[in-house]
Amino acid sequence: MSNRYAARRQKLWQLLKREGVEALLVTNPVNVSYLTGFTGEDSYFLASRQNSALLSDGRFTTQIAEECPDLDVMIRKPSEGLFSLVAEALRKRKITSLGIDGSHLSFNAYQQLIECCATTEVAVVPPLVEELRLIKDSHEIAEIRLAIDQAERGFAALKSQVLTTQTEREAAFDLEHAMRRFGAKRASFEIIVAARDRSALPHARPTNLPLNTGDFFLIDWGSEAPSGYKSDLTRVLITGKLTAKLEKIYRVVLNAQIQGIQAIRPGITGREVDQIARSVIEKAGYGKAFTHSLGHGIGLDIHEGPRVSPSSETVLKAGMVVTVEPGIYLPGWGGIRIEDDILVTPDGYEILTSVPKDLDNCRLK
Repeated sequence: MSNRYAARRQKLWQLLKREGVEALLVTNPVNVSYLTGFTGEDSYFLASRQNSALLSDGRFTTQIAEECPDLDVMIRKPSEGLFSLVAEALRKRKITSLGIDGSHLSFNAYQQLIECCATTEVAVVPPLVEELRLIKDSHEIAEIRLAIDQAERGFAALKSQVLTTQTEREAAFDLEHAMRRFGAKRASFEIIVAARDRSALPHARPTNLPLNTGDFFLIDWGSEAPSGYKSDLTRVLITGKLTAKLEKIYRVVLNAQIQGIQAIRPGITGREVDQIARSVIEKAGYGKAFTHSLGHGIGLDIHEGPRVSPSSETVLKAGMVVTVEPGIYLPGWGGIRIEDDILVTPDGYEILTSVPKDLDNCRLK
């Protein structure tokens, strides 16, 4: 396992050379975990070619020894701030140029860093660790598959026993409980269960509205595996009559999703994939009702690179994992969204999720 993290740190060093800095101060806990395997919080990682160090406090001494036995570790004193420890680490390593990712450090924290490290030149660099995280290795893909399996088993359990008299909130609770029973650490985000016209809210929060107040409801859910890797799916379940309008809109969204998925391959941009799916919805006359990007990357974060959006010029590469989730949202009526997790392969794509999405399987028996 330690070799996996060492290989990531070696790749990071190549990016540091490109940016012309001697070291990188990693402050985002997710990135610290990605580079070291440490699962605690309130800790930084100083990445350099030699003598990288995990900077933490006494609460995590034993945990770090168990999770990161091959790392140099510096533990701050209770009376000492973390930036003072950063300054000490820089002095010991004679580092004169330090990179930081400005998107993960507040202005106040940046000022403290500058004051503590006055003899070191500090430069804001691009999100280098996120650049590495774009491409998933075999271990990461396996963990995403596990998170998907937990989510799908939880959904199957919910679908087999859900009562339409239940509320949105009750269904969301039961779904998370089921996923945890199948090994999930937690839901990967606050589960969305939205009935009737509330399904027109892309990020609706569950309420006490009963599921049977309309003809269908939408569920957007995912599992976080114990390793921290996440899944993200959306399905629609039909509780009442399959009206002509519901069937028409559902088929448009499903066709858009299929077209978007089939376009995925190495070399295509996120913008191009988005446009292929979006054009299906636009041709059907619902272009203004598709109000968000087609998809996003998933991994240790539920939303990470690459983006699959109208503005994304990111070129897809093998090893990337993205969602494809077109939707049509009509205020006062409701919304339809269908979402799957897709792996970019060397010759195209693999659909990692397997929950049926044909209309017959959307009906609650």
